[in-house]
Amino acid sequence: MTEHTSQTIEIRGCRIEILRGGAGPGLLFLHGGGGAHEWAPFMDRLAARFEVIVPSHPGFGRSDTPDWLDSMSDLAFFYLDLLDALALGEVHVVGNSLGGWLACEIAVREAARFRTLTLVSPAGIELAGVAKGDIFLWKPEDRVRNTFYDQVLADQRLADTPGEEAADIALKNLFTTAKLAWNPRFCNPDLAKWLHRITVPTMILWGAQDKIIPLPYAEAFRKLIPGAQLRVIAECGHLPHQEKTEEFLDGVFAIAESNTS
Repeated sequence: MTEHTSQTIEIRGCRIEILRGGAGPGLLFLHGGGGAHEWAPFMDRLAARFEVIVPSHPGFGRSDTPDWLDSMSDLAFFYLDLLDALALGEVHVVGNSLGGWLACEIAVREAARFRTLTLVSPAGIELAGVAKGDIFLWKPEDRVRNTFYDQVLADQRLADTPGEEAADIALKNLFTTAKLAWNPRFCNPDLAKWLHRITVPTMILWGAQDKIIPLPYAEAFRKLIPGAQLRVIAECGHLPHQEKTEEFLDGVFAIAESNTS
């Protein structure tokens, strides 16, 4: 496993935990609703080429839950402050699900902060006639099973008994996700009309069997983001970085290498 660190920094009175590892160009990973408070195998692989920076968003993991956190817009502006505080310059950005939505919200405000963008099954828009899976109404077991195409992975996740801290963090993450994405469900009605402002090289990765944000959303994002590339990953659910790590890495590396200046 790549040597990595955990640090807590304070921005606007909000303390957040940041995991960092690897060396090379900066890559900011924006996690989904499940959080990212532990260093994961796919981060290890990314760290072979990049300095990987993984914050826990305000309200998630071991980060504070600030009083001002009401919307995805709040998170987007917070991350612009975070980029300033870390003096990162231009970074490659990878975001999954809620994190992909967040990446879009940041990029439509200030795309110049991004070197490239990889969106992995992002939320954030609404497609008429294509319902998203409602993670808030599913039973916990159904939520896990509907996340993965490979039910062996689902079985492994369900068999893992979390410790007290991990269980508390999971509940905290779900609460904050609901606060940000309950109504309307995983959507900012204004986002789609501004996605044309994303002008950096963009890769969209999508699991063909995603039950949370179905595949038709992939083509919708591709059409809305100028020049975006789309790769659909076979036999994969909502978390390609976990379920199909090689295909995920191929997509991230391909778009990063398209902008090596």
